[in-house]
Amino acid sequence: MSLPTIPTISPALTREEAINLIISSIAMEELSLSHIINAEGEKLQFVLGTLPGLTGDFATISDILAVNDSVQEMLNSIAHNQLFLKSKANTAMNSPVLPGATGVTGPTGATGPVEGPTGATGASGATGATGATGATGGTGPVGAIGPTGVVGATGADGAVGPTGANGAGGATGATGPTGVTGATGATGATGPAGPTGATGPTGATGIAGVTGATGSTGDTGPTGPTGPTGAPGPNPTATAGFAANTTGAIITVLLGGTSIPLPNAQLLSGISVNGANTVFTINTAGRYRISYHINTTAALLTSSRLLINGSANTASILSPVVALSNYANEIVIDLAVGATVSLQMFGLAGLATLLGSSAGASLMMIRLS
Repeated sequence: MSLPTIPTISPALTREEAINLIISSIAMEELSLSHIINAEGEKLQFVLGTLPGLTGDFATISDILAVNDSVQEMLNSIAHNQLFLKSKANTAMNSPVLPGATGVTGPTGATGPVEGPTGATGASGATGATGATGATGGTGPVGAIGPTGVVGATGADGAVGPTGANGAGGATGATGPTGVTGATGATGATGPAGPTGATGPTGATGIAGVTGATGSTGDTGPTGPTGPTGAPGPNPTATAGFAANTTGAIITVLLGGTSIPLPNAQLLSGISVNGANTVFTINTAGRYRISYHINTTAALLTSSRLLINGSANTASILSPVVALSNYANEIVIDLAVGATVSLQMFGLAGLATLLGSSAGASLMMIRLS
């Protein structure tokens, strides 16, 4: 490896000029470092999206961490270079321009203080960004099991426990055999009968004896002649009525209710009906069982009920929560002479088509008593 060749400078530089050039070169390097630091700052602004006029997609977390590592490495290199420039500048600034002959050593000055005053603490540098957490290392192998410790000395014996309760007594032994009965002595002679004493007073009546068992039932006597047949009793069910609608009629259901006409298959006894075949009048007072059926061609959300004397009977109301095509209910009610009964659909305005050629609707009234 050859030695470096130093070019000949003409005209030759003076010492002062060389020192000035060195200081100028240091200044130029410092200027270059400032440009590099500014470039690193703009690099951070770019990746963070704060650089004015920047458009496009934002950087990911991994991009930001990579740029942070790059900036940190560059700042470390700049700090090292700064130390060299400082040392070079100190040497240049302290170098004499024209060193002359060494003069006579002057008298020793007074001894200064041992230590100069402590300089002010410089401002703390900005904390660098935290580096990414490294991956967790693998779990180390399990250590060998240590030797078993020495067995401790046996403890002292515990105190004697309390005496247990006495056990249950044993069973009583069997009774010994009975001794032999001695012989019976001879009966003495009967003495003579004494005279009969006077009759004593009658004693109180004794307690009644137990009733003897009932004797067997005697034979049934012959059946007597049949009595005359009584007059026929009243027949409450003779008062009844039935009516239906088999025409497939279309009923216009109103919110307040629409009465259903029942002109077909009428069988009325003690009950009359108006000309529209919608109102049935009771002509005999009593307790009645009333039932009705309504069958439509399509499922509807309408409700059904009976009107008694023009008012809805609560027990007869059928209000489904899902659409139905078959409605049926019955009640038992006391009705006076002149009471009226009607069958209605109500609750949802619309059209209801009754089944045709069959029981589209029917009403039955039977007097029970």
